[in-house]
Amino acid sequence: MIRTLTTTAAMLAIAAGAAFADSHSDDDDDDDRGFGLAGILSASNKEDLPPITLSAGMPLADAPWVLKSGTYYEFEIEADGSQELALTGSEFFRAIWIDEIVIEGLEIRPLGLDSVEFDEAGVMEIGFLAIKPGSYVLMVPGSTGETQRLEITIE
Repeated sequence: MIRTLTTTAAMLAIAAGAAFADSHSDDDDDDDRGFGLAGILSASNKEDLPPITLSAGMPLADAPWVLKSGTYYEFEIEADGSQELALTGSEFFRAIWIDEIVIEGLEIRPLGLDSVEFDEAGVMEIGFLAIKPGSYVLMVPGSTGETQRLEITIE
């Protein structure tokens, strides 16, 4: 009796699996419901920011950034190699979610960031999601000039 029940259950499981496989075959386009990427990752929620320039004695940016919480942003840091320069802003980096950092085609997906440094000329692209509203600063460490800092507000 138990053997008959086990055999019957096994045959029912095989039949159910076959029916499921048929209803979800590769030829079936029912899995495409016409939806795009979810909310914050959609292309309509992405903005490009002006680049930050790392150059001896030159301003980092033309104007402060005003960002909106929940929006995805991308920007480039361009270093001309005139001097070994870093950019620090741990409070800002903790107020955002960094999606990726791209350096010469290499993609880095960090859990966090405190600062970046350029020993020579190069370009770095950072993609992030603004999260925590507040006022933040990115700056060249040890500098006191207003042009060596970028004021950032997340609304």
